[in-house]
Amino acid sequence: MLEIGKFFLGTPYGGGTLETIRAEHLIVNLREYDCFTFVESVLALVRQVESGEKSFEVFRRSLRELRYRQARLQGYSSRLHYFSDWMHDNEKKGILKDVTAEIGGRPVRKVLNFMTAHPDLYPLLRNPDTLRDMKSVERRISRRPLFFVPKKPLRGVEDRIRDGDIIAITTNTEGLDVGHVGLAARLNNRIHFLHASGTEGKVVLSEETLYRYVMATRTRSGIMVARVY
Repeated sequence: MLEIGKFFLGTPYGGGTLETIRAEHLIVNLREYDCFTFVESVLALVRQVESGEKSFEVFRRSLRELRYRQARLQGYSSRLHYFSDWMHDNEKKGILKDVTAEIGGRPVRKVLNFMTAHPDLYPLLRNPDTLRDMKSVERRISRRPLFFVPKKPLRGVEDRIRDGDIIAITTNTEGLDVGHVGLAARLNNRIHFLHASGTEGKVVLSEETLYRYVMATRTRSGIMVARVY
């Protein structure tokens, strides 16, 4: 995960690349990334390398499996928009494991409804049927208990985080679970953050530690951690 992720250092940031006015379809974009598509693409490439297959179609299949609930592209609401839902679904597929609780995470419940509360940000939610379907998805995933490591004790669990772990930065923003994602990278025995940064406009390996990154902004509440099998 980490070595393939580093290959994309300097790749331009591109926000909202999956949100279009067209009907939901598999978008493949290796020219620019937001934080979510960066992690997805790296994981899809890792799985392709491990399979020994080299065709572009194999990569597309892997990306589709990661991005859609039960690997089925069945409209806009079948995409795993909320990162905790993405983690949950890909754990059920046997692709990764949510290790947040194992490394010291605490349980939390949160109503996830940011998308349907802000439909103007998502063009396809202008369709009443799609909006209704997304509300149903949000109600379902809001019933799940989540675990997160709050930011103040984060420094004490760094030794339990591995290179290449997927790090999801949890948020205090109402209706939203995760505000940013990337990969863990250990430098000088501290965890740093490899991610597609909107602030820096490209994929970067942060000079500051993950702890300092999370502590820098009030809306960042902590982390969730997933480990690829």
